[in-house]
Amino acid sequence: MSITVKDVEHVADLARLELSDQEKELFTEQLNAILKYAEKLGELDTDDVEPTSHVLPLADVMRDDEVRESLPLEAVMRNAPDEEDGQFKVPAVLE
Repeated sequence: MSITVKDVEHVADLARLELSDQEKELFTEQLNAILKYAEKLGELDTDDVEPTSHVLPLADVMRDDEVRESLPLEAVMRNAPDEEDGQFKVPAVLE
């Protein structure tokens, strides 16, 4: 399978890109080079390679959730620029 200039024009049209004739030719060559490389990778013997979703081991760096006491309301409200009835008071964002 190879990419044609018509394919590049179609994708450019979908992306609403205006390409010069020179750019169309360049992208056609580059995309075909990528496909050729992908075909070459397909020739590799991967029978003894285990399927994986990541090449590096992943570790969860988040701490476990723990139930603990909340901050006192007075301490929280000290961070509020304006407060009313124990709630943050902010300007209305309605038009």
